[in-house]
Amino acid sequence: MPSLPTCRCADLAAQIAAQRVAIARFEAALWQNGFNAALLEAYQSAWRRLEALIAAAGEDNRHRFVIVIPVADSPLHLQDCLASLLDLCRAYAYGGQAEGRWAKVSVLLADDSSVPVNIAKNRAIATSFERQGLAIQYFGLDEQIALLDRLGALDLGAIVGCHPRTAFAHKGQAMLRNIAYLKLAEMFRGSTEPRLYYTLDADQEFKVKVATESGGQEVLAVNFLYRLDEIFSASDAQVLTGKVVGDPPVSPAVMAGNFLEDVIGFLREMAAADPMGDYRQPAVSASGDAAYHDMADLFGFKPAADAQRYRCPLDGVPGNAACFAAFSQRLHSFFHGEHPTRITWFEYQDAPAAAPLGTHPARTVYTGNYVFRPEALRWFIPYAPLRLRMSGPTMGRLLQAEMGQHFVSANLPMLHKRALAGSGQSEFRPGVVAERSRIDLCGEFERQFHGDVMLFSMQRLIALGYPERLPEVAEVAEILDEVRAEMREKYRIKQAAILDRLALLETLLADPARWWNQDAASLAARTHFQDFAANLERNFGVDSPCYARIDAPGNWASWRARQLAAIQSLPADRQDWAAALQTLGA
Repeated sequence: MPSLPTCRCADLAAQIAAQRVAIARFEAALWQNGFNAALLEAYQSAWRRLEALIAAAGEDNRHRFVIVIPVADSPLHLQDCLASLLDLCRAYAYGGQAEGRWAKVSVLLADDSSVPVNIAKNRAIATSFERQGLAIQYFGLDEQIALLDRLGALDLGAIVGCHPRTAFAHKGQAMLRNIAYLKLAEMFRGSTEPRLYYTLDADQEFKVKVATESGGQEVLAVNFLYRLDEIFSASDAQVLTGKVVGDPPVSPAVMAGNFLEDVIGFLREMAAADPMGDYRQPAVSASGDAAYHDMADLFGFKPAADAQRYRCPLDGVPGNAACFAAFSQRLHSFFHGEHPTRITWFEYQDAPAAAPLGTHPARTVYTGNYVFRPEALRWFIPYAPLRLRMSGPTMGRLLQAEMGQHFVSANLPMLHKRALAGSGQSEFRPGVVAERSRIDLCGEFERQFHGDVMLFSMQRLIALGYPERLPEVAEVAEILDEVRAEMREKYRIKQAAILDRLALLETLLADPARWWNQDAASLAARTHFQDFAANLERNFGVDSPCYARIDAPGNWASWRARQLAAIQSLPADRQDWAAALQTLGA
């Protein structure tokens, strides 16, 4: 950070105000008519000068950030995540440094890994970033068990689960986060400094993905920490959620329909093209909210009407055959959470004066990107032992009902990367079993289906006054049954649509008149497309074991009993949680 000469407080205050005005002008220019990469370095430098002025002024009472990062057998993702945090600190210098460390940023690294070599790697990564100036507390399995032992007199099983000591790993993000929140309460007992807890996923980075003429960039163009401090300082928000850009935050189980449509559109385009001709790149533009989701209408978004084209990442002016091969290699990544044709791009929004720095009422928690005050520790992630997908939206509906205007969202999305660049696969993804080219989504599919049932049941229960009013068991069971039947019908309709389009895809692929079936050089690419079609058939076809699992005799009875018990126990769980926080000194 640049040093500044000593000057009077009034002069510094004026300089700080002037620097903020200068930054606002820089920001407007940075995003005018898209993203201007040439201004980014100067923009970041302007922020660093502001931080130097603030440091020279003396006492800095802005919030300290504790970044909570859960990780499970994903050291490569963790490396990139922490590198982006360090880059953020260096680029924008929020809070400055003291004794070689970033003074207002620290990390609680909650490790849920089961593989010893990955645990060792995670520890080594933490140590490496410690040496580079990030204060990191490693919170591994032994430390988690010890913390829960200190709370042994309390029954927290409905919040953090019940796990054998010899198999304590892979609890899932919700239970791990709840345990980490207990650790936060213990770490900062009695502390009165302004503080914010910021929880994210290890496969995210403090960057945004912006659309450019060349196809897009991942850039460090948002001063996350300063903006969050500004919002929490200027408002009475208790919980703030951002979103993600890049890869979608949902399961392949609810993206297969529209991705299939995009693949068909690509094959039709290729069928009409000269394989030696130049590929016609699509313009990079915003695809709309939830454009990746097969059932976007359930969440109040308009479904995407048309197939969306593939942006070929090859350098220069790539040919059609080369892009055919490149796209074929991306198909496998879809089953690991990518959506190659419906990337979410960052769209800059100037904060309107009417709202606190651009915040809006929220209804969904993105558990991989949300921030809360210490007082909001009382809001643990509910129903965590069910390990359902959609836990964030479910939690969000409860916060919306109970917290009202104190639960907000802001345009502060983080970059989300499901798969590794080299392999096209995620390091660790529960519910997705990959054996070479064969993919089994059934575990994730089941968690997604029953997560949808829980979410939309929650909406109806909240309308009846839940959780303040606890409905009778029979009333909750009836709602669960009704929503389950409705969701199963929606899944049936989507399955039928997938089967119809899958037949078209297979016909296009197998047509002997198509150039890819007449060119030996396209054999590998054809195989990738065939494997993709086979995996769609395996997971969404007539004989799908995923649908068979959710329809199996006794399956719904078991899920309903567990969901019913979780819903009914929430008031008691909150009492146990409050007792745990009190025991820990929060």
